[in-house]
Amino acid sequence: MMATILPATASTHDKLRRARAASAKLAQLSTAAKDAILLAIADAVETREKEILAANRQDLEHSGLEGAMRDRLLLTPARIKDMAQAVRDVASLPDPIGETLAEWTKANGLRIRKLRVPLGVIGIIYESRPNVTVDTTVLALKTGNAIVLRGGKEAARSNQRLVEVMTAVAGVPEGAVELLDSSTRQTVHELVKARGLVDVIIPRGGAGLITFVAENSSVPVIETGAGNCHIFVDASADFDMADRIVINAKTQRPSVCNAVEKLLVHERIAAQYIPRIANKLIDAGVELHGDGKSRTLAAGLPVVPALEQEWYDEYLRLCMAIAVVANVDEAINHINKYSTKHSDAIVTADEPNARKFLGEVDSAAVYWNASTRFTDGGEFGFGAEMGISTQKLHCRGPFALAELTSCKYEIIGSGQIRP
Repeated sequence: MMATILPATASTHDKLRRARAASAKLAQLSTAAKDAILLAIADAVETREKEILAANRQDLEHSGLEGAMRDRLLLTPARIKDMAQAVRDVASLPDPIGETLAEWTKANGLRIRKLRVPLGVIGIIYESRPNVTVDTTVLALKTGNAIVLRGGKEAARSNQRLVEVMTAVAGVPEGAVELLDSSTRQTVHELVKARGLVDVIIPRGGAGLITFVAENSSVPVIETGAGNCHIFVDASADFDMADRIVINAKTQRPSVCNAVEKLLVHERIAAQYIPRIANKLIDAGVELHGDGKSRTLAAGLPVVPALEQEWYDEYLRLCMAIAVVANVDEAINHINKYSTKHSDAIVTADEPNARKFLGEVDSAAVYWNASTRFTDGGEFGFGAEMGISTQKLHCRGPFALAELTSCKYEIIGSGQIRP
């Protein structure tokens, strides 16, 4: 069928009304029908790779972005292939819709069943990364939800082409995937005020975007994104292991929310470990900031003072701040004060300290001897993700199919009335 991208004269309200109508149709699709749509989308994305990459090149040329932020926008043949595979992975997962969560019979004979149902219409507001357009759309379709996409203006051409590719697939109801104009902030305001047409808003991006949506939305919000992630290298840590984890978590892809931003080092090993890891990070192109103790221990190396506000900041680039802490308790307190409650890790051979860290750090994902870069829907086996929720309601951590559902109760009687 034809894409649902409309001329600029089409209002946001019209698109939202179409999405609402489409959500009723999507909710009735069988698992087989939804999986067929997803597999066709995966094939279409690969078949139309050249068109998608051409649109992305135009975005890159006009973006003015550099470094890690440019990398967030960039599509490559390998990333297109990964995108298509993620769609196939989602298609292969069990369909949560219609799943019985609980079932019981009352003494009066009433049979009660709690089952999963779609949320309805999902609105997502995001920045830069065009793969989010595909990931979030296929998760929505798999769970029988319509989706309204409001991407960043820097990815406008990429997003439009991807939506055109997906909505051209046979079986996608008109209005199931709607893309809002990203050239004006007005569409963000309209989306977050669309109570009654949109069931949930998911902001995915920097802290500024998330805060704006959370403070201004009249639609329920699931917050995602900001990742001021920490790694604590404990006194008993294997230095080689710690090096691998820290370097990977900081440099493998510094522009994403699960990249580590802060390094805490136990004071007992700080004199040995800080110069060692600082040299390796600098060799990898990382700009280093630090507290007074870490700067003293890294004497002769370019480590600039870390300001108080920085301990709260998400750099999203090749930059890291280092602090020395007295013990695991001080590390936990530091993390719980400054982190965004996303992903935090301890590197240690001391199991009691590890268990204490895992139990007391109040973050969505806590790690023992592993990189924070694994906080990802695909890495967790979810195929893809809507984002990483850093709140506690309605879900937390990487959220995908099961989290894109609500529930309803079916009650079967035989003429019962309440006395």
